[in-house]
Amino acid sequence: MKRTHKPAAKTHETNLFRASVSDVTPLRQSGKVTIERPRPRPIPVQHLLDERAALRDSLSDHLAWETGAETGEELSYARNGIGAQTLRRLRRGHWVAQDELDLHGFTRLEARELLVEFLTRCLRRGLRCVRIIHGKGLRSKNREPVLKQKVANWLMQREEILAFCQARQSDGGGGAVMVLLKGASGKR
Repeated sequence: MKRTHKPAAKTHETNLFRASVSDVTPLRQSGKVTIERPRPRPIPVQHLLDERAALRDSLSDHLAWETGAETGEELSYARNGIGAQTLRRLRRGHWVAQDELDLHGFTRLEARELLVEFLTRCLRRGLRCVRIIHGKGLRSKNREPVLKQKVANWLMQREEILAFCQARQSDGGGGAVMVLLKGASGKR
């Protein structure tokens, strides 16, 4: 139901209000400037989505071991031009891990994306040695380390990776790898 007339009380209140403000003079303009807040910078959403897709696609799951990797239980890899001495020093803990990534509990797809983002951040920060914890696979099907081989394959595909090897027992042993990265200027 629609009301067609205003209640008497409202009409009376409106008239009373108008009578009380009838002799009021409006304020003059003060001449003050109203400062607007700076607008937030636009977020390049499509650029970020494109960059994330490129990073995700930059590592393939389909790569066989290269000649630089040992096929035994212990992971070890050195890019062409990296001497055995460098790999030996990495294995013995000559370089301290400057950061680490723990991939426990993540799926293959999540782990790959996290690894790419982590390596990109490390390179931007100029880090040279990092630890990646892939786990030993104790809770996976057949108690096999699912991410161990994946991480090794993904690392070998990145040009910035000079070498990697299984971490010392005190740094995670068979559940982690120590990774040596190129320097900011590409130095080995």
